[in-house]
Amino acid sequence: MAEAGTELELRAGPQALERIRAEGLRPEMVRGLAGAAGGPKWLALHHLDRLLFGHWLPQAPRPRFLIGSSIATWRFAMGAQQDPEAAYERFARTYIHEQRYSQRPTPAEVSAEARRLVDVLLGPDGPHEILNNTRLQLQIMAVRCRGLLRREGAALGVGLALAGAGNLLSRRTLALGFQRALFQHPESTQPLPDLNHFGLRRYRLTERNLRSALLASGSIPTVMEPERDIPGADPGVYRDGGLVDYQMAVDYGSDGDIVLFPHYEHRMVPGWFDKPLPWRRAPGGAMDSVLLVAPSAGFVESLPRRRIPDRKDFYRYAGDDAARARDWQRVSDATRRLADAFHDACESGRIRYLIKPL
Repeated sequence: MAEAGTELELRAGPQALERIRAEGLRPEMVRGLAGAAGGPKWLALHHLDRLLFGHWLPQAPRPRFLIGSSIATWRFAMGAQQDPEAAYERFARTYIHEQRYSQRPTPAEVSAEARRLVDVLLGPDGPHEILNNTRLQLQIMAVRCRGLLRREGAALGVGLALAGAGNLLSRRTLALGFQRALFQHPESTQPLPDLNHFGLRRYRLTERNLRSALLASGSIPTVMEPERDIPGADPGVYRDGGLVDYQMAVDYGSDGDIVLFPHYEHRMVPGWFDKPLPWRRAPGGAMDSVLLVAPSAGFVESLPRRRIPDRKDFYRYAGDDAARARDWQRVSDATRRLADAFHDACESGRIRYLIKPL
C-alpha cells in the first residue's frame, strides 16, 4: 500500500486545515474541484483523477462545481461523463500513444490534432452527459482577446510581449488584452465572485459550443489556432484561459466546505505570464478553503528522467515518439500509487496528521 506521507503532499488553507485536522476528509465535505493548465503535466494526476471521479466522489453525490483552464477543463470534462473511467482510459491511450506531429508543426497542424483529441475525449455521448450532469457542473475558463492579441504572426508576438511587460508591473494590465470568458454548466450558479475581474463574461454551455469552449481553453498562442466566434458567446477570438488563470489561484470563498485541488506541483501560479515571477502568488486569503493534493518530491524523483512530463517533451523526444510514449505510460501507471495513497489517507483518517499548511 502506497503511503500518503511519501507519495503525496497534502496542503490546505487555514479553514480547510482546521476542519480536516478535526474531522478527516470525506467526500461529502467537498463542494467543488479546481485545476490548473499545464498540458502533459496532467499525466501526473491520471489515476488520482480516476479514483476521485470514478469511486470517491460518487459515494456522496451533491452539486459540485468543476473549474479550470486548458487541460484541467479536459480532465474535468472526462470526470463529468456517465462513465468517467472509460473516458479517462480512451483519452489517455490516444494522448500517450497516438499523438504525432511533424518536426516543425504549424498552428493548423497542432489544432487539428487537438480537435481529434477532444473528439476522443468526448466520445459519441460526452456533450449530452456533461450538460445533463447536475452533480458535477463543468465551468470552462477561456479568454477573449483584444487588440493585437486577436491577430496572428508577428502582430500576435508583439501583443504577447506587451502583455508580458505590463504584467511585470501589475496583473491588472492583462485586462488591456484579455477578457475572461467563463462557459458555465446550464444549472450552475456563479461560485467564485473573485472571477468578476478582467471584464468577466459568462456564457451558457450547450451542445453547440462545448467542444469549441474546450478547444479555446487550451489554445496556446503561436502554438495553436484560436477559436473564433464561439456559438452562444460574443463574437471574437478566444484563446487559452491559462493566459490569465494558469493555475486558478483565485479566491474560492468559504462556506465551511472544501475545494479540492489535485495539482502537479505545490506552487500556485496566477497567470501564464507569472511563471517566471516567483513573487507572484495567489491573493491573501484566497486559498483558505482549498486542499491541494500533489505528488511529493520523492514521487517525482521516481519517474522517468525524474520529472513530470510537459509540452517540451515533444522536442526532447523529437524523432522518437515510441520512447516518449513509453515514458509517459510509466508516469501514468505510477500515479496508481497516488490514488492508493489518497484513498488510504482518507479511509484510515491519517490525513488529519499528514496534512500541512498551504
